[in-house]
Amino acid sequence: MQSLNGIVLKITGGFYYVEAADMVYECKARGIFRKKNNSPKVADNVKITVPDDDSYCSIDEIYPRKNSLKRPPLANIDLLVIVVSTVEPSPNYLVIDKMTATAVDNDIEPVIVISKSDLKPGGELMEVYKKAGIKVFTYSKDDEASIENIRTFLKGKISAFTGNSGVGKSTLLNALYPKLELETGEISEKLGRGRHTTRTVELFKIENGYVADTPGFSTVDLERYNMIDKDNIMFCFPEFKEYLTTCQFTSCSHTCEKGCKVIEAVKEGKISKIRHDSYVAMYNEVKDIKQWQKK
Repeated sequence: MQSLNGIVLKITGGFYYVEAADMVYECKARGIFRKKNNSPKVADNVKITVPDDDSYCSIDEIYPRKNSLKRPPLANIDLLVIVVSTVEPSPNYLVIDKMTATAVDNDIEPVIVISKSDLKPGGELMEVYKKAGIKVFTYSKDDEASIENIRTFLKGKISAFTGNSGVGKSTLLNALYPKLELETGEISEKLGRGRHTTRTVELFKIENGYVADTPGFSTVDLERYNMIDKDNIMFCFPEFKEYLTTCQFTSCSHTCEKGCKVIEAVKEGKISKIRHDSYVAMYNEVKDIKQWQKK
């Protein structure tokens, strides 16, 4: 019997698949985790016990997490890569901003990848998010330089990819890591037709890092399972930060008040009106929701 440290790659049918010491072990989690409502998640760093006989390995300890999402059940994510297409479908800024805000609220760095830039330039998209201080890449399947730029940025990190159906998320993943489709057999352009072939979140090892395929990561999941408190939404828009403490009223919601420095910055072009509109919409969606309703 030996103890090993590893990382959870996949959870399916009550089994946890943990990479440790260059091998993948099929494990069961100790019941104490379920009793404490703290079951292991994909990308959790764990300690496992490997028995000498043919009995199941066990997950004995979950190490402290840097962050955690309820759904998809992911932990310790460095980057949330949000794939946005310039056409078919056209960008939905509110959806994008809900995703970036959820990332920031969970101490995950949001990254925007603009796809189909060969069909329509993504200049406006890029300007909106660069102004917000968010890292932006453009990508075309025929532009190897753009692919290499993204691949280099992802090295050494744990990244989760998300995006509405049809934006080219699976195409991008296959362009970045050509072996991934062969290894998983589940990343498919079927996602572009609104049907997901992968039923579980899975972590794949790539160059000095990992990538999570998360087809179940939808806007509905964000709103239902990772809802942001109305008092925290303002902090999920990094470009608001320098103005938040200078408003005329300390109770300012930054939506419509007189003397609001955020609104002044929008009028002066320092903050994108598109982003502020998303903030107001998000604030209005949750302002009347009580804490008990979020559980």
